[in-house]
Amino acid sequence: MDQALVGMCVNERRFVKIPPKLAYGSEGVPGVIPPNAVLHFDVLLIDLWNSEDEVQVQTYFKPEKCPRTVQVSDFVRYHYNGTFLDGTLFDSSHNRMRTYDTYVGIGWLINTCCFLPIFVGKEIPGQASLVFDVVLLDLHNPKDGISIENQLVPEACERRSQTGDFVRYHYNGTLLDGTLFDSSYSRNHTYDTYIGKGYVIAGMDEGLLGVCTGEKRRIIIPPHLGYGEEGRGKIPGSAVLIFDIHVVDFHNPSDSVGITVHYKPSNCTVLSKKGDYLKYHYNASLLDGTLLDSTHSLGKTYNIVLGSGQVVLGMDMGLQDMCVGERRTVVIPPHLGYGEDGVEGEVPGSAVLVFDIELLELVSGLPEGYMFVWNGEVSPNLFEEIDQNHDGEVLLEEFSEYIQTQVDTGKGKLAPGFDFEKIVKNMFTNQDRDGNGKVTAEEFKLKDQEAKEEHDEL
Repeated sequence: MDQALVGMCVNERRFVKIPPKLAYGSEGVPGVIPPNAVLHFDVLLIDLWNSEDEVQVQTYFKPEKCPRTVQVSDFVRYHYNGTFLDGTLFDSSHNRMRTYDTYVGIGWLINTCCFLPIFVGKEIPGQASLVFDVVLLDLHNPKDGISIENQLVPEACERRSQTGDFVRYHYNGTLLDGTLFDSSYSRNHTYDTYIGKGYVIAGMDEGLLGVCTGEKRRIIIPPHLGYGEEGRGKIPGSAVLIFDIHVVDFHNPSDSVGITVHYKPSNCTVLSKKGDYLKYHYNASLLDGTLLDSTHSLGKTYNIVLGSGQVVLGMDMGLQDMCVGERRTVVIPPHLGYGEDGVEGEVPGSAVLVFDIELLELVSGLPEGYMFVWNGEVSPNLFEEIDQNHDGEVLLEEFSEYIQTQVDTGKGKLAPGFDFEKIVKNMFTNQDRDGNGKVTAEEFKLKDQEAKEEHDEL
């Protein structure tokens, strides 16, 4: 048998015939093997090893990118199948649908192999050689910080994110083995948060600092800066997280409107102010360049009365002190734009807006508080002139006709940009103090004859 087993492989099967002289000879084994017996053995080799053997490692797959290998004191997560040399399975983490997680090189594992699973399968016999088929899913060291890999940094980066900024970004979140656990792209909505203030996991809080608008980077977060030993949802405990992020925009709640003038005419003496009627063209976009709207595509200007609330507050501020022909870019943070809600289907929530503006026309407005002013001296018999039928009462029709005549002849001016009928009706209502639809001489007063805060017209 000593001779017959030499040269065998595990799982090899042989029929061995041994003559008496190489077996138990003329004496045999009393009660078991007779003298001078030829012995026949049907042999299946289950296992073999030598006392000088060491652990054997056969790598049959290694990723193209392997930036780091396991070191002493690392924490690893791996799957395994444990078999004997003949292929008999005695345990498998796959069957339990859970990785085996442990520190390496500090005595937590059997010293003849790198692994000591809590076997729940077959009993392991003495002197058995063990074969582990291992796939390493994850590794980190408790001393690790986050790791950042810049994938795309825009050439123009006027500002980098800081603690307290509000950031909007897209991301794909994966485990180290490439398993996707979450994606903002699948929800078609950015992830929006303050950074540096604990609103996100510590690793992301740190990884989002110092980014530019439009930047793409990979943030690798060890579990103690992520979701820890417990994990969350699709994220297993002690998992290293990889976030591939794309920064769409960011701002600070203390930001005001940003204005960059690209062209200003040499003759720029009349500057826009509150109450002026403006006509301008614009292209509106997000910070990442996404076009939202353009008056050029509509073929007409956008017309407003500055400071009247017809546009968002940031645009009211950005259009101040412009002259006709001037071109500028106005950057509006969301708290001066469309806020956290945005405009459904048009402007995302918490979006920074970029307007490229060209002012084409300016009609000077009236002094604040006035909707109509006289261009010359006011007639001392104003009420009588308005009361054309001299019945001592002025109706809305008479009042409206008189104001229209003053505007048409250049004797008076209405606040530009407002509806004529609404202005006149408002003026008439302010004079009709008893609300009976008629203005008498006793009710009728010019603006300088009454308290400023009570009535605005005439």
